[in-house]
Amino acid sequence: MPKESQPVAILPESECWKLLSSVMLGRLITSVDGEPEVFPVNFAVQDRKLLFRTAEGTKLVSSATNHNVLFEADNYDQFEGWSVIVRGFTRLLQDDEIAAAEQAGLVPWTAPEKQHFVQIRPLRVTGRRFTFDRASTSE
Repeated sequence: MPKESQPVAILPESECWKLLSSVMLGRLITSVDGEPEVFPVNFAVQDRKLLFRTAEGTKLVSSATNHNVLFEADNYDQFEGWSVIVRGFTRLLQDDEIAAAEQAGLVPWTAPEKQHFVQIRPLRVTGRRFTFDRASTSE
């Protein structure tokens, strides 16, 4: 059982990156036709930047035209949870950058082939850890 702590703790940026590196699924939040959209994506952390792959379509067009995005990843167990939000901007990687990006081991989970690499360069990284109060839920 985890040690006693505050119910909500602000995480230092170094801890946020460690937590982001521990999971593979997050959510890209962007705008499509002026409306907010959320896309679940598998991702990797490389040099304190986020990478995901995508095929042709809405996610690619949105990443190429909007640039400013939010990205959220989280995880939890029965005792605690955490959430990290990255505010940043996207850019499509070019041919000479793709070889380096492939070293991150980012493999698409689904077909069709996801040939485009998108990088999120962070402007701000924030996170919180939540300690769950199990005493109030055990009754």
